Amino acid sequence: MNTASRTGVIRVAGFTAAYMLAAAAGALQTGNGEFLFYIIVMLLLVGLVAVVHLKVGLPEPALWALSIWGLAHMAGGLVPVPESWPVHGPNRVLYSLWLIPDRLKYDQVVHAYGFGVTTWICWLGLKSIFEREGVRAQPTVGRLLLVWSAGQGFGALNEVIEFAATLLVPETNVGGYRNTGWDLVANLVGATLAALAIALLDRDVRSST
Repeated sequence: MNTASRTGVIRVAGFTAAYMLAAAAGALQTGNGEFLFYIIVMLLLVGLVAVVHLKVGLPEPALWALSIWGLAHMAGGLVPVPESWPVHGPNRVLYSLWLIPDRLKYDQVVHAYGFGVTTWICWLGLKSIFEREGVRAQPTVGRLLLVWSAGQGFGALNEVIEFAATLLVPETNVGGYRNTGWDLVANLVGATLAALAIALLDRDVRSST
């Protein structure tokens, strides 16, 4: 597996640290307790990604994909939107923005992207296990079903974390049951697209060798 170079890791880490510091400053300045909570969660996730990278050797594009997901999440809760832009609910931030009015929110796109990336990371981890045994992992239906399910499982864990935020912080932008349902649908879409992409790209690699 092609792993990220040390220089590439440093670039991703620097980029991530820069926006995390900016997000922390913004959350402190506005008194946004919800996102201070999420920043702590993000720091824990960064540590988890570091451990996974040491074990698996993630390629640099995967590290960038994860970092960009983190940026989209931080921006979603902290970047305000103009008064003329359509939003869902009272909080005028990117997470509430309707990209397609009453059909598609920024929040849902971030969910689909993020848990699509998570599904890909799960696949890379599974491949790493096989490669340690000297076997090239083929994207069979069973293996893709496994990483597809894992991606959605992590998505469900994210909803648990959001639920915890509603218990710990007086006012949040998490939304109600309907919002949670659409988040899970977005996670499903992202995981499905990622699994299909893995199958198609791996097939292309096999056909060219």
